[in-house]
Amino acid sequence: MKVLGLVVEYNPFHNGHLYHLQKSKESVQADLTAAVMSGPFLQRGEPALVSKWERTKMALMGGVDLVAELPYAFAVQKAETFASGAVSILDALGCTDLCFGSEEGDIKPFLYTEQLINQKRERYEAKIHSSMQTGSSYPQALSLAFKSISENGAPAADLSQPNNILGYHYIKAIHDQHAAITPATIKRISAGYHEENLPEGSIASATGIRKFLFQSGNGDTIKPYVPQSTFALLDSAADPLKNWENFFHLLKYTLLTMEKEELGAIYEIEEGIENRILSIIQDAGSFHEFMEKLKTKRYTWTRLQRMCVHILTRSTKKSMLAFEGKSRYVRILGMSQKGQQYLNQYKKKMKLPLISKVSSFDDPMLSLDLKAARVYNMIYPEPVRTMKLREEYATPPLRYHEGTKVML
Repeated sequence: MKVLGLVVEYNPFHNGHLYHLQKSKESVQADLTAAVMSGPFLQRGEPALVSKWERTKMALMGGVDLVAELPYAFAVQKAETFASGAVSILDALGCTDLCFGSEEGDIKPFLYTEQLINQKRERYEAKIHSSMQTGSSYPQALSLAFKSISENGAPAADLSQPNNILGYHYIKAIHDQHAAITPATIKRISAGYHEENLPEGSIASATGIRKFLFQSGNGDTIKPYVPQSTFALLDSAADPLKNWENFFHLLKYTLLTMEKEELGAIYEIEEGIENRILSIIQDAGSFHEFMEKLKTKRYTWTRLQRMCVHILTRSTKKSMLAFEGKSRYVRILGMSQKGQQYLNQYKKKMKLPLISKVSSFDDPMLSLDLKAARVYNMIYPEPVRTMKLREEYATPPLRYHEGTKVML
């Protein structure tokens, strides 16, 4: 049986995602599709536009059969850690293939790149370290390091591109974990990863879609760029759409009530940046203003956003570094009828515990997920806030009937 694995955020699920999903299914001739999806906070250090439950509905209605949550310990992380956690869950779910979107569009350069880096790992990692010491960002350091070991004319992947970086790390994780997963890739089309404008045609980036949703306040603007099911869910959602500005008052409160030593213990806070953070937050009137003042050549916007998420959740170096490169469990968020049938047959073979009831499973990694969900839901007024907090414990995996196209 061919089980296709995907690593997604679906923030929100748009036509580009639908294209990737359909082409991936065709490419590997999949019998079933399983997606690992980030929860309330995302890889680039942003709060999700809508809850993981709404994004799970989008995924199921778009054609995914199983949706599992990527734990916070991996979701709000650099590419290597993000990919490692995701691959461990796909492997546990019995995925035979992993297909990712990339700027490259061909798997051979990724395989060559992974092989070459393995052969010259010591030199490669030394160059990353030296580049970051001289002020390069992590993505820049990766690109420079690979250029230092590559040969002229070699068929290598361009590791300066965001999706290519993730793709390389998926393949590395598969190799490191000895996972029986075959990697494949589909070329991204039309809008670039960070493209903020809505282009002609029907495919726009999630960044552009979110920007216009907040600017216009009118979902009709993005209607051509998302499947009808996504549009209907966004249009009918009672929840406010979320970005960092919704959470800025919580971030400011947290920082103003923290001692410098406490902030210094937060994950990713390094090299005295806590002093800069505490001096800037005093007078910042918005998240954007705070970030503009905080950003330096050394720290990318993405890395700073991840720091801010870890501050919000008070995730310390000690707690985050205690987790290894693999997930400790699989939490299913939703399933189609086909997905449920597969899970019933396969769950006894799973390499990781399967969580169906949160209250019955006790693990520090899951506790971190629950804390992140509580922070995400703190922006609601009462009594909605308490209801949302309760939902995290009480909501069973969502079920979708693909025949009638109805959420059960």
